[in-house]
Amino acid sequence: MDAEEKKPGYLLSVLDNRCPRCRRGKLFVESNPYKLKSTVKMNPGCPVCGQPTDIEVGFYYGTAYVSYALAIGVSVTTFIAWWILIGFSVQDGDYRVLWWGITNALLLIIMQPLFMRLSRTLWLSWFVKYEPDWKNKPIASEHTERIVKEQMNNW
Repeated sequence: MDAEEKKPGYLLSVLDNRCPRCRRGKLFVESNPYKLKSTVKMNPGCPVCGQPTDIEVGFYYGTAYVSYALAIGVSVTTFIAWWILIGFSVQDGDYRVLWWGITNALLLIIMQPLFMRLSRTLWLSWFVKYEPDWKNKPIASEHTERIVKEQMNNW
């Protein structure tokens, strides 16, 4: 089995912002998430298998919940790490909780472009399933029937 035929893993394809159907094509036009003008600009379809990325009007509104969950996960992780490595104390006057809050807020601001992309990739992967034989099977009609060309990019 050569590298082209090997099944890409779900986690790596999501973290690399790959198409959920073929797990090979890049979802975003720009590979750098910190080019803020094009952070969430997606290809209209997967460059490899042709899977549409905008399934219906308002499809990506649900990604706010996913991004929120990612931010909560990072916040809980940094809180636990801070507690174990540095510790919290109310009586010593060092304001360690305040310093954790400031550090966590800065980290979340810096990571926001990554969260936005990852939440879009995760959201799409929950609605478009992996197709191992994507080369020989056409895209299912349920992924194209609700696309209204006139409403594309209307948000």
